[in-house]
Amino acid sequence: MSETQVCTRCVMDTTDPDITFDDHGVCDHCLTYDSRILPLWSKLLGDTNALQHIVSSIKSTTTDNDFDCLIGLSGGIDSSYLVHIAHDSGLRPLLFHVDAGWNSDIAVNNIERLVDKLGLDLYTEVINWEEMRDLQLSFFKSGVPHIDAPQDHAFFATMYKFAKKYNVKHILTGANYSTECIRNPLQWMYYQSDLVQLLDIHRVHGTIPLTSFPTTSIFNHKIIMPYFKNIKVYSPLNYISYDKSQAAAFLESEYGWRPYPQKHFESRFTRFYEGYWLPKRFGYDTRKVQLSSLILTGQLTRSAALKILSTPSLSDDDARIEIKYIASKLRISQEQLLSYLDLPMKTYKDYRSQYWIYNLGAKFLQLIGLEAGGKR
Repeated sequence: MSETQVCTRCVMDTTDPDITFDDHGVCDHCLTYDSRILPLWSKLLGDTNALQHIVSSIKSTTTDNDFDCLIGLSGGIDSSYLVHIAHDSGLRPLLFHVDAGWNSDIAVNNIERLVDKLGLDLYTEVINWEEMRDLQLSFFKSGVPHIDAPQDHAFFATMYKFAKKYNVKHILTGANYSTECIRNPLQWMYYQSDLVQLLDIHRVHGTIPLTSFPTTSIFNHKIIMPYFKNIKVYSPLNYISYDKSQAAAFLESEYGWRPYPQKHFESRFTRFYEGYWLPKRFGYDTRKVQLSSLILTGQLTRSAALKILSTPSLSDDDARIEIKYIASKLRISQEQLLSYLDLPMKTYKDYRSQYWIYNLGAKFLQLIGLEAGGKR
């Protein structure tokens, strides 16, 4: 086996099977950031009135509802800080949460604290657990890395369904370049919104019909919603100087918000998936993506990132706790859960998908300057 090559600028390495390096050992993730993402992001930050223009536009086009925009709140740092920014800007957001059965106690507490202190309304959609469980097990049995897709798919599908049903024209998301300028490689995490892939994996490995599980598609959220339903999606954190550690400190002091050991750990399943399953079965460590983003945006040194990566996301004791919890929740034995580690390794290419549409769409949006993207 060849030795792992690590980027000389960030901490991405050859566990990304498609990574390339220039003559100085700098990876294509960094080069993409320099050539595509940073110029667009700098332009957004340079327009000091851009965020206020968005706020004014939302207010001017919403007069009949008790709220003027929709924010999906997970309890994580990005969505939590977004709620604060929206409220502080004078918007009247309706907070939206999808309970797919995997909420951590900290996430529930963080959501409650924000809602209570700001006096905002919260709508929670609870996903049918029997269907969620069957779909989650289908992804385990499929052998693919992206077993977290059902949870993410449910969130986006329900959010768009809600916006359409209640005629909400403005959605704010916590997506941002500051902490997410490097994307997870496609081999690690395939597109969660690919309905064709989700249904094909369930067709092969599922045991019960998905009669109520919420679904969406790239056609729905890229064509129908923005162009036929006139639903606009904004990422306000891209228009402000957003620093992760400063935002966390503010949320703690202002709302009693509690931090997580790692990004996305507000979900018990994602904690298990990113902290144990991906590294153990595939050798993929999503911290490399998260830490590299912070390196490129000046929030972390490379040496500090390498030190963090020198220890696993979850200790052996924590891993045992998560394995027991996930198995119990899915109503299978721990032995059965761990047996999935030994299944043949598959990728998104082993099942039906709409990858060609995503690929073509991304290239088109980048060509016309509507998306900086990031390598996927």
